[in-house]
Amino acid sequence: MQSIRIFQKAMFYPQTRTRSTLSVIIFLMLLSVGLPANAQVIDRSIDEIKHESIDRVKRGAYPLGGLNQSDVEEAFSKITTRDPDDWANGFGSVADKYMAIAASAKTKKEAGAAYKRAWRLYYFGQFPVPNSPGKKASYDKAINAYIQYLNTQDTPTEVVKIPFEGKFITGYLRFPKNAKGPVPMILAINGLDSRKETVAESYTEILDQGVGFLAIDGPGTGQAPIKVDNKADRMFSTAIDYLYKHPKVDNKRIIAFGVSFGAHWSAKLGITEKDRLLGVVAQSPAVDVTFSEAVITSKVNGNKEYLFDYIPATLYVYEGANTVDDLYRLVPEMSLKKQGLLGKPTTRMLVVAGAKDTQTPIQDAELLLRSGDIPKEAWVNPRGGHLGRESTGWIDPVIFSKVIIPWELKLIKESRNQ
Repeated sequence: MQSIRIFQKAMFYPQTRTRSTLSVIIFLMLLSVGLPANAQVIDRSIDEIKHESIDRVKRGAYPLGGLNQSDVEEAFSKITTRDPDDWANGFGSVADKYMAIAASAKTKKEAGAAYKRAWRLYYFGQFPVPNSPGKKASYDKAINAYIQYLNTQDTPTEVVKIPFEGKFITGYLRFPKNAKGPVPMILAINGLDSRKETVAESYTEILDQGVGFLAIDGPGTGQAPIKVDNKADRMFSTAIDYLYKHPKVDNKRIIAFGVSFGAHWSAKLGITEKDRLLGVVAQSPAVDVTFSEAVITSKVNGNKEYLFDYIPATLYVYEGANTVDDLYRLVPEMSLKKQGLLGKPTTRMLVVAGAKDTQTPIQDAELLLRSGDIPKEAWVNPRGGHLGRESTGWIDPVIFSKVIIPWELKLIKESRNQ
């Protein structure tokens, strides 16, 4: 790891350098230390990742929410390098143990708990994206473990395959148990490194309120059929088509939810699909500033809110992105302002944000709130970072349970009273 640490120290440049010069230097330095061109330029060492991860798992903080500290420590005892397959194998070996426990369990409850534990470990074994053979295998095992877990639950989940451009949009469709009549639905969209499984698990708590959900992977993530570009929202329009025609769905009460990168898509759908959506929730939406050259450069120079490998993860999800220089070309095209969408009519909208967000600057939330034709609602944590979260207190599940779901239920109730 010594070469990486030396490399990191050398990566602070005077602000007078041009972007093109910076990109050339980045590329040459990547080669000089034997790293691939899609590696993050400045990042934590493996020891720093371990230390930060243990701190987060103690607090139940993202992306270690739901993981057991002893499991994480056991995995880390097997990981000695920053090699992605080393990471996947370390967490996979612990997950394998729980798959064996589940297979020999005497009750569905015991099996479900073990499968769920294995799923979370396999998922973290592919974090942030499955960009190596070992991480790809870990992701495949995560999906298998999650489906095995679902099979132990009383409320059934249907794995749906929605035809899309010769491929399929894979999603988890779940209705409240013993639902009568058309059911209001949430179209749930994950972020850069979360998956449909994680948002599906979050939305299980809304089932008891008579609301169902369809969870799908956003472009470039999970099992999504396409990668990110400024027209990839067509995938979600196809998913809305599916919900609109489903006999069990109340198609007058469909709400789109997006978290992190998923909030970019839900915000956009709040404009392009305003006539078919009752409302949208955008949690830390990337609108315009996030896609600027200045913010791209700040992420190339490292982001401590993100656990590790932000730039490799971003390269993985974008169509046609292989180098850092590609990001400077492709990312600005995602701006909703550049696409001419800001200022157009919108559906009802809740914007959730943190004033200290270093991944999606608060200016984007403010810009979205000021645009359109109708009043919007906002929950902004003045002490919050990405997604409005804090290190303790207002952590992800708390915001979800106390802010997001209540707003969605309120919107559904208000629509019935009109």
